[in-house]
Amino acid sequence: MPELKPIVESLIFISDAPLSLDRICVLLEEFERGDIRSALMELTADYRLRGGAVVLAEVGGGYQFRTLPEYAEYLKRLTKSRPPKFSQSALETLAIVAYRQPITRAEVEYLRGVDCGGVLKSCLEKRLVRILGKKDVPGRPLIYGTTKEFLELFSLRDLASLPTLKEVQELGERPFEEGQPELPLGEGQG
Repeated sequence: MPELKPIVESLIFISDAPLSLDRICVLLEEFERGDIRSALMELTADYRLRGGAVVLAEVGGGYQFRTLPEYAEYLKRLTKSRPPKFSQSALETLAIVAYRQPITRAEVEYLRGVDCGGVLKSCLEKRLVRILGKKDVPGRPLIYGTTKEFLELFSLRDLASLPTLKEVQELGERPFEEGQPELPLGEGQG
């Protein structure tokens, strides 16, 4: 029987989306789950230790090969694609949904102080947010949560990987680098 580690590596390499341990176990039913988990851990360590541009990352509930951010500028030359850009209102809405989910549109609008219907619709179309169901209150409003695509886009293993409020506040307390202009955030944007 062929060695397990190269088989797992090839499955992850060829997949266009992160592969979960469960999915790999279904694909490789002739191998034990513990052996597959060990192969994943070994591969992750191998790619980290080799010091190359590619790593095996756990994102969106699965494993996927990713390039390190410091090579993004060079990779853009090949793909000629633009990274997704988000308006300030979209980023604020996504952050609120990510941290407070499950959440209704009215709750998002209360926290942001402005109408969020268009932004939520856009996030739904981009498959970054999904409808989880309806809240059991009068009017039965829809409740929203983030998707696996959200986790993939922001390179998050899971929602627990989001920075804590303390970490976000500490980012705001750091002094600006010399020559780095302060960004005008929050004025008149909605």
